[in-house]
Amino acid sequence: MIERIETGIAPSSAPINDAVRADKHLWLVAIAEDPVSGEIVEGGIEAQTRRCIDNLAIALKAAGGSLRNLVMVQIFLTDSADAAGMNAVYREYFTEQPYPVRATVVVKELLAAGLKIEMTATGVLD
Repeated sequence: MIERIETGIAPSSAPINDAVRADKHLWLVAIAEDPVSGEIVEGGIEAQTRRCIDNLAIALKAAGGSLRNLVMVQIFLTDSADAAGMNAVYREYFTEQPYPVRATVVVKELLAAGLKIEMTATGVLD
């Protein structure tokens, strides 16, 4: 059975979920959207990466977990030149081994204007 995790981040008007759970497994997605204003955060790749990871953390907390429960993160960037800034912020959040498995892909564009990064993640609850 698949259960929606209510995070308060995904717009209720869109046909999407930002987190679902099946048994102990979690699937999550995050963009650099402020959960209060619904606006894409400004400030470059560092600010957008921080917001994405914070949004993942919010979703994980709503499911009863934390960033330590992630086993894989997929990152989509619109500019390969942003990889260094993204990695710098990523290292602030993921400091202990084992790190989640990670894939980073550069894409032409993301859905929302001004969006530089999007993340999907898979996690397992204890």
